Amino acid sequence: MPESVPVRCPACRREHVYTAPPYPCACGRPAALRLDRAAGPAVLAHRAWDEDWVTVRCAACGRSNQWPHPELGCPCGTVLRLALSDAPPPVAPARAAAPKATACRTPFRPVTIRTARDAVTATALYLRWLGYRDIRRADQRPTSGIGLAAPGLVAQVDPAVRPAALRDVECLWLTAMTESANCVYFSLSGYAEDARARADTLGVPLFVLDLTGTPTPVNAPGRELAESGAA
Repeated sequence: MPESVPVRCPACRREHVYTAPPYPCACGRPAALRLDRAAGPAVLAHRAWDEDWVTVRCAACGRSNQWPHPELGCPCGTVLRLALSDAPPPVAPARAAAPKATACRTPFRPVTIRTARDAVTATALYLRWLGYRDIRRADQRPTSGIGLAAPGLVAQVDPAVRPAALRDVECLWLTAMTESANCVYFSLSGYAEDARARADTLGVPLFVLDLTGTPTPVNAPGRELAESGAA
């Protein structure tokens, strides 16, 4: 079974429960990383790709696999990196439990993020899962990152190692206004405090992408979009 641990954000003191995702080895056996319950999370202020991956030996076949370091996006905008135990990860049962589907959608299937292009792919897949169609590169280049567009929507994918800034959020909102469209922002490194506050004021949904390719909403408009999907 995937391991779950309590996590307290050192920035806002919110309590979370993090569940380590299982990763498939080439031998076909899923295994989850073993988390260190005694160590607190670290705030991820700067991202270095070489430090974003951990090497784990499969207990079933002995292969060494590289998996994304476990991270958690707090609704306050802080990205937390969880500590790992030195003990080997447990092997999940051979029979995988069938995921529970939501009333309207099947569970989202993420893709691992190793490059900026992977981040764009993960975002496009998530937007399609939300119900948007005809997703393409945006005609207008954003101030940072990569722009995506769908009928009635403008999205920005920011794979930078710094948190998204106030200007980035405002420019995305202005672009959406000129095109009479909604907008949504995806960031790998979270958001500056003033950027998140302005997004709340403007109603811009914010998501943080972890290295598994799973977007997590970090403000109320983001949570509403994740729950309701495309209108």
